[in-house]
Amino acid sequence: MRVPQSALILASICLAAAVLIAGSKQVTIKEFDVPTSKSRPHDPAVGRDGSLWYTGQAANKLGRLDPATGKFKEFPLKTPGSGPHGLAADAQGNIWFTAISKGYIGKLNPTSGEITEYHLPDGTDDPHTPVFDQHGILWFTTEESNVVGRLDPTTGKIEVKRVPTPHAIPYGIAVTHSGVPFFCEFGSNKLASIDPKSLAITEYQVPNSGARPRRIAIAPDDTIYYTDYERGYLGHFNPATKKFEEWPSPGGPGSNPYGIAGTPDGTVWYSESGVEPNTLVSFDPKTKNFSSTRIPSGGGVVRNIAATKDGKLYLACSGVNKVAIVDVH
Repeated sequence: MRVPQSALILASICLAAAVLIAGSKQVTIKEFDVPTSKSRPHDPAVGRDGSLWYTGQAANKLGRLDPATGKFKEFPLKTPGSGPHGLAADAQGNIWFTAISKGYIGKLNPTSGEITEYHLPDGTDDPHTPVFDQHGILWFTTEESNVVGRLDPTTGKIEVKRVPTPHAIPYGIAVTHSGVPFFCEFGSNKLASIDPKSLAITEYQVPNSGARPRRIAIAPDDTIYYTDYERGYLGHFNPATKKFEEWPSPGGPGSNPYGIAGTPDGTVWYSESGVEPNTLVSFDPKTKNFSSTRIPSGGGVVRNIAATKDGKLYLACSGVNKVAIVDVH
């Protein structure tokens, strides 16, 4: 349903802003309180118009922030207790989300407020992270169901494929520029790819048995960066050579690297959720140098990051009920 204009709420902007001079880069983090208290903003996404979208997991809502005006608009979901988790925007401006608590993938038309639900096959009831490929097919992971799937928006058809490793906990997922979905197996020390035609899954074992890759990002050269949550590392995988590299995160072994994204200039950005306050870390693949910026509110766990085409970053700070926009100059 359409949310009335009265539901538009001006953001309360956090007075503190984090600024870091790192070489020639200045990083500024501007935070906004989301309208509904205790929403637990989980994942952010970039709308077709550049707006910041987020899932209000505990509020059973999706939310939109207009970066130009600071105004919010919220969209309540029609199924109570859906537990909206991951987000992805399509080329038509619709916002797709995973309802991790009710076993469906939803599509929101922001203009009409209409929500369409696509329920997963029996036995696959916890859709986690969604991503679109270049052909408009939505790929998604599940956690406990241990499958990866795809949804064709034109037909509504959902197909799923079981991951070979038991209790792999498929988690973060991203699509390479060549159109191949890669995902993390958070329950093991593996990354995996899924063939977009046959749905055949290929697993790639991270050399260290204690690694637990959680989120994933695609670099401009089609190689892969991932956060090793358990060991406190940033990892890199080249699908062409099958070579792995890794670097200890600045926050140390207990830093719990989590949300990750890459900006168009090739910089890799990720959050350290195990330090207080949470930090936003940048990594330069050319120099192999790291820089860290403290998140003003503390973050309360930044579970995912979205990058805009012009190099900004959108954060969802779940434990402090905020979203944030990161400017890099």
